[in-house]
Amino acid sequence: MRLLERRGFLTGFATFALFTVLAGDAWRNSISWYGFGALAAILAAASVAVLVRHRASIRPGSLPWPLVAFLALAAISIAWSFYPGASAIGVFAQVITTLTAVAIALVLTGDELLRALGWALRAILVLSLMFELAVSLVVRAPVLPVWVTAADRVDPPLMLYWSRNLLLEGDRIQGIVGNSGLLGMIALIALIVFGVQLAAGTVRRRLGILWLLLAATMLVLTRSATITVALVAVLIVLGMILALRRAESPRARLAVYGGIVVALAAVAGSVLAFRPVLLDLLGKSDDLTGRLDIWDAVIGLATQRPVFGWGWVSFWAPWVEPFDNLVTRNGVIQLHAHNAWLDVWLQLGVVGLLVFGSLVVTTAIRSWLLATDRVVTHQGDRGTFSSLSLLPPLLLTALLVQSLAESRILVEGGWVLLVILAVTTKLGVLGRLGRTPANSRTGAARAA
Repeated sequence: MRLLERRGFLTGFATFALFTVLAGDAWRNSISWYGFGALAAILAAASVAVLVRHRASIRPGSLPWPLVAFLALAAISIAWSFYPGASAIGVFAQVITTLTAVAIALVLTGDELLRALGWALRAILVLSLMFELAVSLVVRAPVLPVWVTAADRVDPPLMLYWSRNLLLEGDRIQGIVGNSGLLGMIALIALIVFGVQLAAGTVRRRLGILWLLLAATMLVLTRSATITVALVAVLIVLGMILALRRAESPRARLAVYGGIVVALAAVAGSVLAFRPVLLDLLGKSDDLTGRLDIWDAVIGLATQRPVFGWGWVSFWAPWVEPFDNLVTRNGVIQLHAHNAWLDVWLQLGVVGLLVFGSLVVTTAIRSWLLATDRVVTHQGDRGTFSSLSLLPPLLLTALLVQSLAESRILVEGGWVLLVILAVTTKLGVLGRLGRTPANSRTGAARAA
């Protein structure tokens, strides 16, 4: 039990957990679903052990109420679910994933969390590049996951391949996660984390720049349109935060906020006016690569049970109705709505949307306040801005943009990051690192 108190063990546990939730497909594709299940069970047991060992430091009300309400609603939805068995499995997986996220958020300091995230992301990026190189130079053929049956190996759809052997052809690579969009998102998160580490001075400058270059290279190699938009959004949010940090007086801050509103309105207008051109630049068709058809099918189903939904299941269960024949694209049954908000509406109805929206909005408000408030280190000191406090709003921005085209924010790595951000910003860990807040607005962020 003493092992559970060592900071090195806790950081290592968090690193392994973050690697697993962010690159779950790497485990499933290499050691099968059964192997992944065993690994997930071990990780869940370790998370519970960590929480039990550190229960004395866990205060009542540590978890944001929208998070608790969302989990409660998902669990209660089993009662009216159209597929109660699948809902029970989905709720169990959601709770286990949440326990891992909560263990990381409540036990690690801000510095330790940043370090663990950095290690996990470096491992994924390096292994992805090595994997694609091995496929191109040694295997010299596309690679299928180990769980693919013999029948499916005869003429498998492209979406089924773990790697399509495209690195040397200059096409989009998929890495160990087996999905170019997911790998691109991991590269974007890595850009944010590595950048914050450089700004905070927690890594050597030259080494930090090399890791940034690797993340940027992987971002280019994946060429995901969604992640490109997310990158632009992250840069815009970063610019807004830095502008507010430079504003010295209330009048200057008000002027900056006015400029932000005008700039956002201009961006929204430009997107609407030049939508066809932007889609062409991003390599997307007018139907957003088939997403409009998927959204139409989901909306049609959601309107049949609009208030409380069909029951929580997270990723769709392809062995039960209505998911067994809801959407099939390029020969592969789709397992989510490719839009987190539509997925929440489908599964938990309008009530679920309100609860999930509350979780996102309160987390966003706390993240923004922590990033734009000074940190006071001494009595009477004017205070400084924390580099670490940039992490929550930038990560949340990336997750929210991705949520418009993918449902990953509801499962595995996306959900873990959202829960970590919700809990740590509530506790005031990120950005302040336990220091005294500079003004009442930071105190409000802790209570929100």
